[in-house]
Amino acid sequence: MSPQTDSLPHGIPPLRRLGAALRAVLAAGYGSTDFKHDAMAGIVVGVVALPLSMALAIASGVPPQHGLYTAIVAGVLTALLGGSRVQVSGPTAAFVAILVPIATTFGLGGLLVATSMAGVILILLGATGMGRLVEFVPFPVTTGFTAGVAIVIATLQLRDFMGLTVVHMPEQYLRRVAALAQAMPSTNLPDFAVGVLTLAILILWPRVSRRWPAPLVALSVAGVVAFALARCFPSFRFATIASRFSYEAGGVWHAGIPRLPPLPVLPWHLPSANGRPIGLSLEVIRALVPSAFAIAMLGAIESLLSAVVADGMTGKKHDPDVELIAQGVGNLAAPFFGGIAATGALARTAANIRSGARSPLAAACHSLVVLASVLLLAPVLGYLPMASMAALLILIAWNMGEWRHFLHMLRHAPRSDILVLLTCFTLTIVFDMVVSVTVGIVLAALLFMRRMAEVSGVTLVADEHPLIEEPLPRGVLLYEIAGPLFFGAAQRAIGVISRVDRRGARVVVLDVSAVPAVDATGLVNLQSLVARLNEAGVKVILAGVQPQPMRAFAKARWRTRKGRLRIFRSFERGVALARAYVAGEDASRRGSPPPPDGPPPETHEGAH
Repeated sequence: MSPQTDSLPHGIPPLRRLGAALRAVLAAGYGSTDFKHDAMAGIVVGVVALPLSMALAIASGVPPQHGLYTAIVAGVLTALLGGSRVQVSGPTAAFVAILVPIATTFGLGGLLVATSMAGVILILLGATGMGRLVEFVPFPVTTGFTAGVAIVIATLQLRDFMGLTVVHMPEQYLRRVAALAQAMPSTNLPDFAVGVLTLAILILWPRVSRRWPAPLVALSVAGVVAFALARCFPSFRFATIASRFSYEAGGVWHAGIPRLPPLPVLPWHLPSANGRPIGLSLEVIRALVPSAFAIAMLGAIESLLSAVVADGMTGKKHDPDVELIAQGVGNLAAPFFGGIAATGALARTAANIRSGARSPLAAACHSLVVLASVLLLAPVLGYLPMASMAALLILIAWNMGEWRHFLHMLRHAPRSDILVLLTCFTLTIVFDMVVSVTVGIVLAALLFMRRMAEVSGVTLVADEHPLIEEPLPRGVLLYEIAGPLFFGAAQRAIGVISRVDRRGARVVVLDVSAVPAVDATGLVNLQSLVARLNEAGVKVILAGVQPQPMRAFAKARWRTRKGRLRIFRSFERGVALARAYVAGEDASRRGSPPPPDGPPPETHEGAH
């Protein structure tokens, strides 16, 4: 049974399909029982998202409240407008490797402006129906850059996990590793102990109970133990959110997280790397375009991959174009409330499904839980140890790396896929995700074209063709062309037939029934072949033409030229015409009346 779709009919433009998943749920009948399930799922996911949002914001180089604002604003907008019934959006670990250099170079203001620009790009991608193109990103590319991002994230957390004193963290990965190695003697044992304790609870708690989320238990226990030790032993000093971050309210600076909801703000009024407002100008926009494009592409890939996984878990089917538009709206609006980049979060989406979510209202409830936590628990959240937040991200990095799949591909995948995988993995670590995905897709495309060129070929058929009952007359050559005639294969395939005039052929039949597609290069090569054969006095018949090549021939204004070129959808009619040609020439030589020029023409058989 095919999965039930959450999308409206695809004849409707994507912008008018906004909220397709929610509308589908309401149309099917939504009652109080469904809402109870959604509310419980929202509470569970909200509890999970609370520490994750703060940790991911810190890892991205901005204060923790910006991650919370992202989960609140982008989370509710993408849920209510999106095309997936159970997708949960917010800050994700995959963004860290991209956002850190943006925040370092352009500051918080530049990061938020770039995020809004990325939102516009995502809206355009969805509105123009580009959502399904993300499905063409090869699996080795996504696996390679995801594993590379996991390594980068884990490396960045070592400073807080071990309490290292690093005066300046370089942007380039290898230099970061060198800086961390040099700072190893400055390891703060209390930070390291808190980090190890948190990581141990995160790993072991799911084996004890899955009723309470492991991040909630681990951060709570580690925080209480750490403060108890600090009270008993004054020398036990460790970094917390409140000791690391502060905010201004009413002209006074306060430690920790503001006890305020997301408030409207113009992103370009926020500080750049030099501490002054970044402003909004053509020069700023031009400088941020590559960053915005990177955020948009990664957001599109992550959200649609997460939605596909959610489809497999629920049996539903999401609307990719609507999902992209919703992600775009979320990323466009969130920066105006202090939020950073957001996309579909696979771990939170899976937790949402396992908790019984039935509609997008569950993800909306998760945003409300995060909002309530900010308003009620902000002073308490400031006491969370930085080492615990780092431990949480280290575990996330380990899980997102999917190392079993990575190693399985290294052992069993074709060598070309292994090359793409390792290339993307290495480039993500050494450079960044943009370079990695760009090179990976280009490399994968080139390797795919080489494979297609290898499977495309031409075979001279004697009398073994399954559709030929009687031997072909002398002077008729039948070539079977197999595979798509595109720019990577056309020259190789067509070149085989270039010397047929030496074989004494009078008619060449090209069986193209196994050619599903032809592009401009294929047309040029085919036209050149026909011209050379006609110059040598050889007639050409294209037989068994499929729909796409026939449309390509019609668009190129190919015409039937009597005695030179005929085009047939039917293979049998093409062969019959070849027999008639030869029979007519033989009859002319004997002085007998020639038979008619092939079978009676039919409108749908000839060239158009």
